[in-house]
Amino acid sequence: MEGIRPRSKEEYVIVLDYLPNGYPFENKPGHRKTPIVQAIGKDYFSLLELVPKKDVFLQPLDELYIGEGKRDKIHHIIGRLDLNKLTGTAKNELQFVIQNLVEKNEKKFVDFFNNAQPLTTRMHQLELLPGLGKRHMWEIIEERNKEPFKSFDDLKKRVKLLPDPKKAIIKRILSEINGLEKHRLFVDV
Repeated sequence: MEGIRPRSKEEYVIVLDYLPNGYPFENKPGHRKTPIVQAIGKDYFSLLELVPKKDVFLQPLDELYIGEGKRDKIHHIIGRLDLNKLTGTAKNELQFVIQNLVEKNEKKFVDFFNNAQPLTTRMHQLELLPGLGKRHMWEIIEERNKEPFKSFDDLKKRVKLLPDPKKAIIKRILSEINGLEKHRLFVDV
């Protein structure tokens, strides 16, 4: 079907919270509760609910493989997780983990500035970033046509009065995770 793209699968996740005794609000006796891992995908920022293998202990910020091959710490994936179901600990870790992923994958996000395209005749992908309007969009396009940007610092040097591009990307990702955006640039929900 046209217009529907398949959901992207995460290969690796970062643990946001580990609940060795399952959710405290579940109406099951303690011995019947399943341990739960709340995690965020490294590539598409998908919030996921996972079940660890027996006798595995995990901590927030652990990186885990959840791809198609043999998983060493995760038994199975329950599915996508609603933001409102995140624990307090997971919510506290979320912004830190996203910031860390953006910093570690700077090239991927700088490439967004180098390759962003118009969405319609009146709207450009760059304008979807917080703090970027038409003037910044045209300056970015002009500069990238001369030479592609190499880093966030290069972007800030070459485009005058540009809001911090790293912070703009982090804000946009959080906004997309919160379900506040019609168009998704970075998150596959």
